[in-house]
Amino acid sequence: MHLERSLELELPTTPKPASVPIAARTVKRGLYVQYGCGLCAPDAWLNFDASPRLRIERIHGLRMLLRATAGILFPPTARPGDIVRGLPVPDGTADGVYCSHVLEHLPRDDVPIALRNTFRMLQPGGAFRLVVPDLQWRVRHYLDDAARADPSAADRFLESSALGARSRPRMPAAAIRRLIGQSAHLWMYDFAALARLLAEAGFGCIRRCTIGDSGDPAFALVEQTDRFSEAGESELAIEARRLA
Repeated sequence: MHLERSLELELPTTPKPASVPIAARTVKRGLYVQYGCGLCAPDAWLNFDASPRLRIERIHGLRMLLRATAGILFPPTARPGDIVRGLPVPDGTADGVYCSHVLEHLPRDDVPIALRNTFRMLQPGGAFRLVVPDLQWRVRHYLDDAARADPSAADRFLESSALGARSRPRMPAAAIRRLIGQSAHLWMYDFAALARLLAEAGFGCIRRCTIGDSGDPAFALVEQTDRFSEAGESELAIEARRLA
């Protein structure tokens, strides 16, 4: 991979605000795509997020209102996009794809679709790196605590997994946020489960990875230390490649 290479990418014409051009983009060091970007949206990457808040911010009139009141949350380099529905990236063009703490927010049956759409974007040899909460160490902690008859073991497990709801929303606004938001975890994974799903989507060279071990400096722009660990334990980080 030549890091000095630029790729001129013509994306499908989708109505976007003028402040966030997407119709044509020159990306240094090849084409890199991040979905579920949140607030981390570096210029050298194409950054997508499915947040309803982002879509609202991209509506010109509402954006002006938010700017004058609550403020703008997302950077201008973030753009609306849903990996399950498919992102406006041509097949076989991406050198790398990254998502951090995204797949656990999807319904289980949507994850194979998301992985196939990820595979589709990558060019042969391209790398997909992902991070999700690690179910295995959370279960281990729960079983250790339960073996000591710790009455808080179950609560800690559910809280650390972001599963369930401790209380009902007290205000209408909170109920709406819960309804349309994407903060709750809908499914959890260990390495064996996610590796199988990756293989079924067509990926090869599937391995556990750590932050900064990709060999491609472009990933240093999106990988964040606090996303790779929790409570002193490593989260489930995986690298996989499209081989052909």
